[in-house]
Amino acid sequence: MAYGVDLAFRVEEVLADLPEHGLQEIMETIAAALVRRDVWPTPGGWDARLWFGPRSWVQFVSYRDGIEVVNVGWAG
Repeated sequence: MAYGVDLAFRVEEVLADLPEHGLQEIMETIAAALVRRDVWPTPGGWDARLWFGPRSWVQFVSYRDGIEVVNVGWAG
């Protein structure tokens, strides 16, 4: 089954300001969180999870068939 990813508006703004290597790491961190459905919070609730990359993190909520990334950070 394919899962979807939505990005909050703030996340889109942050991604637009990152250098290419920062953007790539954030996208890889999002992909890693997406494929680990076992770590997703309860779909449709107010719970969120953090998923960490080497120098980045993403905060996301889940719904039945995907995740919404609500915040990101990169220590570059």
